[in-house]
Amino acid sequence: MMKQSQNKNMLKDLIPQEIVKRKIHLIRHHQVMLDKDLAELYNVKPIRLREQVKRNIKRFPNDFMFRLNENEIDFMVSQNAIPSRKYLGGSRPYVFTEQGVAMLSTVLNSQRAIQVNTVIMRAFVKLRKIFSTHHALARKFNELDHKVEKHDEEIQTILDAIRKLMMPVEKPKRKIGFHP
Repeated sequence: MMKQSQNKNMLKDLIPQEIVKRKIHLIRHHQVMLDKDLAELYNVKPIRLREQVKRNIKRFPNDFMFRLNENEIDFMVSQNAIPSRKYLGGSRPYVFTEQGVAMLSTVLNSQRAIQVNTVIMRAFVKLRKIFSTHHALARKFNELDHKVEKHDEEIQTILDAIRKLMMPVEKPKRKIGFHP
């Protein structure tokens, strides 16, 4: 029990989870991390990380890792997800999904990689919980909005009926003169 709490504290000291969360981006409907950011967290050079991935490319199908296109890079720069194209080091980066990051732990077999991977996996899980809560709230708001719209229509119908009742009824005017 003591060892488990020490291990948990060591992971917290290693890399704060907030830093990891800031390095997770949403691209192509996937939560991903840039190869450069992962290399920094694992304390290896980005080129070394890419070399290990290329040596084990069969472990990284397209849903585990993919390369960003120029439009996606421009979008990330425009959204300040990355400071500039120079940040990427002159090449189109690879990005890793949660499964790809998990697979990296089998390719990078250092003690630090194992520890950092644990922190990253926890960050992905926490973000997934936040997103699911966000989607649930959005769904509830949409349901509420539809209910309000339906009630608005019903209230409008009632108000129209009340307005009709409040309008003075015009009696037909009697014609002046002799009526047979």
